[in-house]
Amino acid sequence: MLEIVIADDEPAARRRLKRLLAGNPSVSIVGEFADGASAIEGIRRLRPDVALLDIQMPERDGLEVAEAV
Repeated sequence: MLEIVIADDEPAARRRLKRLLAGNPSVSIVGEFADGASAIEGIRRLRPDVALLDIQMPERDGLEVAEAV
């Protein structure tokens, strides 16, 4: 199973991504984050296979998150 985290400051965007991925039985969403700082901590803790990162988020943007992890 592919473990995925979603990091986006917009709840509607997170819901939309979850809805798109829900139909795939080989995908598991293991975490959701609304800002870059919590995304960094969560990705380090959960160690997902994939992180879907919003580019513009509070605290740290998606590119900074990718660089940090």
